[in-house]
Amino acid sequence: MVAICDLEVDVNGEEAFLVSKASFLIMCNSMESLNQLCAAEICRTASLACHIVGDLDDLQGILSSFSGRLRKLFSKPSLSSTAETSKVVFHNFPGSVRGFELMARFCYNNGKIQITPSDACLLHCVADYMEMTEDASSFPSLIKLTEVYLLGIPCWPWSEIMSALRQCQDFLPSAISSGILDRIVDSVVGRITTAGVGDATPSGSSPESSAFRFSCDTRSSISTRSGIHRAWWFEDLALLNTDMVQQVIASMVLQKVDNVMISRFLFYYLKCGAHGSPSEKRKATETAIDLLHSLDRSCVSCKGLFNILRVASSLRLSKSCHGRLENMIGSQIDQATLDSLLIPAPIGIGSLYDVSLVLRFLKSFLANVGQASMTRVKRVGCLIDSYLAEVAPDPSLEPSKFAALITILPDAARDSHDAIYRAVDLFLEVHGELSEEERMKICCAINHDKLSSESCMHLAGNPKFPSRTAVQALISQQSKLKSLLQNTDSAPPKDSKHKKNRFDNNKLDCSTDNEKLSAQLHEMQWRVTELEKICKKMQTQMAEVMKNTISNPSGSRSLPMLCSRLIP
Repeated sequence: MVAICDLEVDVNGEEAFLVSKASFLIMCNSMESLNQLCAAEICRTASLACHIVGDLDDLQGILSSFSGRLRKLFSKPSLSSTAETSKVVFHNFPGSVRGFELMARFCYNNGKIQITPSDACLLHCVADYMEMTEDASSFPSLIKLTEVYLLGIPCWPWSEIMSALRQCQDFLPSAISSGILDRIVDSVVGRITTAGVGDATPSGSSPESSAFRFSCDTRSSISTRSGIHRAWWFEDLALLNTDMVQQVIASMVLQKVDNVMISRFLFYYLKCGAHGSPSEKRKATETAIDLLHSLDRSCVSCKGLFNILRVASSLRLSKSCHGRLENMIGSQIDQATLDSLLIPAPIGIGSLYDVSLVLRFLKSFLANVGQASMTRVKRVGCLIDSYLAEVAPDPSLEPSKFAALITILPDAARDSHDAIYRAVDLFLEVHGELSEEERMKICCAINHDKLSSESCMHLAGNPKFPSRTAVQALISQQSKLKSLLQNTDSAPPKDSKHKKNRFDNNKLDCSTDNEKLSAQLHEMQWRVTELEKICKKMQTQMAEVMKNTISNPSGSRSLPMLCSRLIP
């Protein structure tokens, strides 16, 4: 077969270029199709001003005069000038076929090419890859030309900046190594901060973002129904792939952009922009979690984190990433709602709700907050009391997990233990098979001193509780009554101050001062009368409590969600 080219160039294994010393000859997807085409069209091809036979040294001189990389390749002994056709293979060539075409046209046109925002980044990366510097050529170097052109990035319209950023996605490693990506990303972040991060009016949005915004809004009106405040730049950045989003957000974090707006964008990106295969969705979710973890925790929505958690189970996130997500939720669990905590247990777990997950949230909360903010701790205590009322009726809930849920918070987290008592009462009613020892482990979590008189009396007569717990409840109630009587006994009468001063100034002398003795007797009679009134009042209250207990042993409380579902 007659050789119809001087140089064969394989670009990233995707295309094979046949190059003559005058111009391009042909481009094929495979060597098999190339051979077929060469055999059929050799005569026509030869007529296209293509030198079938030529001096390879001249061809090498054209390309190597602009590229230091090609000059090094052509100087190797393996590329002999006596060969009819030489072959060069490039790996990771920026822009693949498109990049090589632009580079070759620049060389064949004596170092002249029209640069536009749509190809400036690609030409710069190609020039860096091919070492097309001023040292390699007496002609204007391609890298110098692109450097000068890229100085005008601040003057580019927003749409052209975003177009250049999306183009860099196709050759991201080269864009990073050449430094061009940093320039484009800095320009994007600068434009966002200058125009206002939270500006709700887009200015110069790209056509792609307009179509994207229409598809999102017609699908679910995501900006309003999801509660996410959408800034004007959200749609454009949501069109980027995960790697590029990571680059942009990392730059925004370094430049101290408002963390609240960054977190809102990441939630928006996961809702609108993170599409594709399960592996692509997993990568996008893991990247978003890592970026959210780098932000100020107070700027990240707890509700948004729970939304990520609900879809995370189906994506099979890495263990470390799932741990970071749980840690972020746990650190602000005081902002959660009861509905957020009612997460179904994974398949294979007998219980209805994932109690182990809530326990991990609480451990993370205590590790991050400790006793520093008692207001937050008490808020969590109220939330967990409501959660206990929901999980207690679950017959599949393990006693050890229920006990851990009751005892994990410090005692100071609750001013009253009435809610814990009601939850334990309901749990013991459902788990009637528990042994005395198991019941005691659960009941030991109740602080009888923080029970109301009504709950304490109800516990004392509750057959579901161990006898020792009932005795402790009676002792606690007796101690409260004794303390009340002591306080009453020590309370002085209304005119005690006047009498005390009189008694202090005049010592008792029963034999000589009948008036003083009469005053003392009068004071003692007053104390007896007051004690009788208090006793009668307590007897009336206890009678009412016992009457209510007999008529409604479980007390008046609303049924938890689980019971509501089970009772028709």
